[in-house]
Amino acid sequence: MTTPPETDVAALTFEQSLAELEQLVARLERGDVPLKDSIAAYERGEALKARCAGLLSIAEARVEKIRLASDGAPAGVEPLDPDRA
Repeated sequence: MTTPPETDVAALTFEQSLAELEQLVARLERGDVPLKDSIAAYERGEALKARCAGLLSIAEARVEKIRLASDGAPAGVEPLDPDRA
């Protein structure tokens, strides 16, 4: 799935942003992009990275809100710890 580069980053989903960011990184890693285009790609990549980070923060906040105890009752809000299983 590719998104046109003129698409506003704020309108993209997490998946769209991540896919475009991966494509930009692949293009830049090939090393065949002119300097002017590399700078534009880097700027777009920074915006996409910020979008992904923002959407992940929102998702993390939602996960914290829906935590339940083993009996199904709300267990209160506790921070999301990705290292804890």
